[in-house]
Amino acid sequence: MSGRVWPNIRVLRDIQRRQAVNESELLRRSFLYIARNPSLPQRVRHQAQLSLASRNIFPNRTRPTEVKERCTETGRGRGVLSRGLEYGLCRHQFKLKATRGELDGWKKASW
Repeated sequence: MSGRVWPNIRVLRDIQRRQAVNESELLRRSFLYIARNPSLPQRVRHQAQLSLASRNIFPNRTRPTEVKERCTETGRGRGVLSRGLEYGLCRHQFKLKATRGELDGWKKASW
């Protein structure tokens, strides 16, 4: 077996969601600015809020809350460490790679 790990379908879905969120971020921020600007007329602000909630303009996959931190190797949605986020690993995978010496600057402590 080669060292290449093929991505899990959950990871691929999460990557697609992240790309969709990044593509719609500028438009979303502009609607948020309009909706939260008290100097604009109430009707314009209300229309911007309705547009933000509209699924025609922003489908569910483009919402930032749909993005979830996942382990890049196993696709596990829980246990992704803050120190492992740069590697995108869950607790178990991070520990295994650190023990094997595959992560720069990390090594298994023993005393």
